[in-house]
Amino acid sequence: MRGLWRTIWDTKGVARWVLVGGVLVTLVFVAFALLAPWIAPYGFAQNNIDGTKLPKLAEPGSGYLFGTNDQFYDVFSRVVWGSRTALQVIALSVVFAGIIGVPLGLVSGFLGGWVDRLLVFVMDAVYSFPALLLAIVFSFLLNDKVGGGVIPAALSLTAIYIPQYFRVVRNTTVAAREATYVEAARAIGAGPFTIMRKYLFNNVVQSVPVVATLNAADALGTLAALGFLGLGIQPTEAAEWGYDISRGLDDAQSGVWWPAFFPAMAIILLITSLTFVGEGLNETVNPALRRRRHRPFRFPQRDSAQEVSS
Repeated sequence: MRGLWRTIWDTKGVARWVLVGGVLVTLVFVAFALLAPWIAPYGFAQNNIDGTKLPKLAEPGSGYLFGTNDQFYDVFSRVVWGSRTALQVIALSVVFAGIIGVPLGLVSGFLGGWVDRLLVFVMDAVYSFPALLLAIVFSFLLNDKVGGGVIPAALSLTAIYIPQYFRVVRNTTVAAREATYVEAARAIGAGPFTIMRKYLFNNVVQSVPVVATLNAADALGTLAALGFLGLGIQPTEAAEWGYDISRGLDDAQSGVWWPAFFPAMAIILLITSLTFVGEGLNETVNPALRRRRHRPFRFPQRDSAQEVSS
């Protein structure tokens, strides 16, 4: 981590500022997610106070920062609680996909042969499906068995991203398995799994954080699409921005714009910030793209006594 921070600090140009800007905006949403019970004035499914319902479709600023929707919910509270839902699903889907895709790519690239051909065939078959269609299929399968909460939504998105981690790690492993240090490990009697665990793993996972960050932005868009179609997280389980946009579209046609506008802006801002983090991290970490910050070099001053003696 210290080496990564030093690399970022020694980078100059737009890439570093894109990365910093994306991180700052993302941290705002992380703060919303962690502090939702204290920031949001109401719960994500709370539409009344002591049995008295909140006003229906109240305008922004009339006692409610972002107004209320047709279900008597406070829109600001739904946006804040939606940050927690979005980041939970994103984090779980990216972690699950990495846990499955990285080891499979490492094994496939190093062992080769029929194992490699079989895994490549399966991953290419999965990757050939449209991402949203694949997420819809898994959502249907999981909703019938485990319900419509955060975990099923994350698992629905996991299937989309496993092939991407597999491809990145496999290609890097194929290029690294003939390296000198791998041959030296073979020469001292190290087995295949020892080589993969001790020598290859740290070298082939360096590009995974960049892929994970870009996948996080895509996962948010897919989650919002599932929620918009009514196939994502159920409204009684958690607040979800895509569902709120779907509910607010009918009101938007009659001039009530705020129930759909603020969740849509939250999606746009978070996707943009995550994309900035991914692109900035890629151009910062990648030596071929990174612009190093040049530090001034000064020759050491010679002592006057040494000059006289010379």
